Amino acid sequence: MSAGFELDTVQFSRLTKRGIMLGLSLPQLLVLGVGLFIAVASLYVTGGSGLIWTAPAWGCCAATALVPIGGRKVVEWLPIVAGWWLRRVAGQTEYRRKLMTPRPEGTLALPGDAASLREWVDEETGAAMIHDPHQHLLTAVLAVSHPAFVLLDPADQQRRVDGWGRVLASACRSGRIGRIQVSERTLPDSGTGLAQWWKEHGNADGSWAATVYEELIERAAPTGERHATTVSLSLDMRAAARAIRVAGGGMRGAAHVLRQEMHTTVAAIRAADLHVDGWLTPGNIALILRAAYDPATAAALERHGELGRDLATAGPVAVTERWDQLRSDSAHHAVLWISEWPRSQVYPGFLSPLVLSSGILRTLSLHYIPVRADQAARDLRRKRTELISDQAQRAKLGQIEDADSSAEYADVMQQQADLSSGHGLARVTGLIAVTASTADELEAAVAAVEQAAIQASCECRRLVGQQARAFAAASLPLARPI
Repeated sequence: MSAGFELDTVQFSRLTKRGIMLGLSLPQLLVLGVGLFIAVASLYVTGGSGLIWTAPAWGCCAATALVPIGGRKVVEWLPIVAGWWLRRVAGQTEYRRKLMTPRPEGTLALPGDAASLREWVDEETGAAMIHDPHQHLLTAVLAVSHPAFVLLDPADQQRRVDGWGRVLASACRSGRIGRIQVSERTLPDSGTGLAQWWKEHGNADGSWAATVYEELIERAAPTGERHATTVSLSLDMRAAARAIRVAGGGMRGAAHVLRQEMHTTVAAIRAADLHVDGWLTPGNIALILRAAYDPATAAALERHGELGRDLATAGPVAVTERWDQLRSDSAHHAVLWISEWPRSQVYPGFLSPLVLSSGILRTLSLHYIPVRADQAARDLRRKRTELISDQAQRAKLGQIEDADSSAEYADVMQQQADLSSGHGLARVTGLIAVTASTADELEAAVAAVEQAAIQASCECRRLVGQQARAFAAASLPLARPI
């Protein structure tokens, strides 16, 4: 290993803001079209006075399409606000579980649209597979462990980065993987690890030192925190319909196809120097779901064996969704969206300020949507053609080419070069769920996470009007879409 080895830097593509024409999206064009129709019709019917009288109407359309609020145009806020108020009027922002009402066998006691999820236990591996009948996804969750990335030497870091790239590339080549979710979460430490270590390696001889050490473990261990990482693999049952029919059809055939993808993923993850702890059983997933909604009981449930490890009762007892946060059994939650990744060259460990933040219960989830190589090539060619067409239209109108358009074109060219080199193309969404025991502590924790994101060269935006769906996508390792 060379002592002078330098780690390769990486750069993320920018969040595309390109629309159908001149950077305008379809909703913007529709609203502007309505405003233009009102203005032209009034001008032809009543002349200039009609144009003045209808100014509030077409002016409102122009403002709705062009004026930004909180990083989004007003027209983009309309479906969010409308959906929020419809759910609130229908009483869907409040969830109370009926403890005495039996649930259908195999269902998960989760609020919202996650109530439709079904449980399937694979007979061969014992893994819990979660079926989403609406999204046509079948998901299995893998627990992985790894050494601290920032403590490795540059050569080992580069090897692990290349290995994870091959994991994503294999998912893109499969064509049957609908989504991959990587969740890294902090949890209250139950102290079972330290107690087990002392039981196996300690010398409990009744001496003063041994007694003090046992008391220290008993008092201090439950107040600490630990990190846990999972990789969720979702099979797109529509894309794999033919393979499922060949395997016998139904859930049994889908489980067989997913099991093949699980074996491939495990081999690729091991090649990336990650330790595979095994596919999660229904009891393991139930404990994660319960800890997400009720973190105050997580440590106690982990210490008490089989208690709380039933998926039928693992969901929350009460959930209240507000505009910008979520209240569950024993905690308040807020979900942030990583709206901008680093625009400059950064090293692979750039997320360490977020991952290593201490004293905050949070879950960092990265959702990867693999794109097949042929589809990715078509999409990139279409984007390149559209960018060139937009540039020509701006030139005809006398508009000056801005730096963002040039940078976006350079990103497309780089993606085409990476695709030609054998890399895969995956769409990435980053979510951060922050948890605290009170509303005031939650605001302080959110502010700390936002500062950590700035140190990581990222930009976070607090999601509003959709906290319930965002929390399910960020905190639950079930590969839920948002």
